[in-house]
Amino acid sequence: QVQLVESGGGSVQPGGSLRLSCQASGGTFDSAVMAWYRQAPDKERERVATISWTAGTKFYDDSVKGRSTISRDNANNIGYLEMNNLTPADTAVYYCAAGDYGDFRGAGMRYWGKGTLVTVSA
Repeated sequence: QVQLVESGGGSVQPGGSLRLSCQASGGTFDSAVMAWYRQAPDKERERVATISWTAGTKFYDDSVKGRSTISRDNANNIGYLEMNNLTPADTAVYYCAAGDYGDFRGAGMRYWGKGTLVTVSA
């Protein structure tokens, strides 16, 4: 059983950067991937990026590709998502998720954090 807790959200100006953290606890991380999803107001949840826990293979969806970096610290069971060049369109609640499989909307992910709010505005 894994618990996930996100941190690092907040308010940032357009063009700014944030680094989100996901602390996993409750035992050895036994999921194949850790992923970040987000849900903007009145929008469906969508995937942002994923990383495999062992090999560290990274995947970015088009919404953040080229301006984000996902990483993980296996020894301390922490996942990170660094986002640069933020725009108001990035405003959303960002969720950390873990599992062996997951689709664009997050179906299939087994564990979820409660989310951290990112607000991008002038």
